[in-house]
Amino acid sequence: MADSGRDETAEERADRKWGDLLQELRVAQTGVQILFGFLLAVVFQQRFTSLSSTDRTIYVVTVVLGAATTGALIGPVSLHRMLAGRRLKPQTVTWASRLTVVGLVLLLCTMASSLLLILRVALHSALAPWLVAGVVCWIVCCWFVLPAVAHRHYRDREPSDQ
Repeated sequence: MADSGRDETAEERADRKWGDLLQELRVAQTGVQILFGFLLAVVFQQRFTSLSSTDRTIYVVTVVLGAATTGALIGPVSLHRMLAGRRLKPQTVTWASRLTVVGLVLLLCTMASSLLLILRVALHSALAPWLVAGVVCWIVCCWFVLPAVAHRHYRDREPSDQ
């Protein structure tokens, strides 16, 4: 087909893309489930009661973000299951891919919020937000800017140049 440089039908392309997406989701889902599990356990620690109201608010926001992230990154599995057998595989892949990107953005927010809470408690200084901002910038570059630059650089090249 013209858009992939492969000789495959739309259904074959959807199957391939679905397999690729599942591999990507396995990595993201595992990470977010571990992070979310740790977040859920924090409230049961003795030191939790000594957190400031600001830190408790950050914690609540972080847990809500973690739950939303989990939902978004597990969502493609549910989407696929609910639409399986209805001859909507290409559309399912498109929507699942979009939901995965939303999940990655939410994961970035969850990680930033978690890091802010941890660094505020550990450092007790104004340095914490700056460190979080630096890490967020790094992740944005790795997850979003680099792929966008690569896409822009290679989109107009002939397949033999890749």
